[in-house]
Amino acid sequence: MLKNVWHLLISTLAAFFGVQSEHNRVRDFQTKSIVPFIAMGVFIAILFVGGLLFIVTQVLG
Repeated sequence: MLKNVWHLLISTLAAFFGVQSEHNRVRDFQTKSIVPFIAMGVFIAILFVGGLLFIVTQVLG
């Protein structure tokens, strides 16, 4: 389970940066559901925006 979450996190982060190895891409497209990738993407996007807001408020405050 933890290994799957780790692979999901790495694949989603690679997608955010636009880099992905062929081996990981093939592994990702063999999964049965896209829902975990979407959920992880939304989670990472929220963390990213929250981090930016925190940094901006710290700098301006």
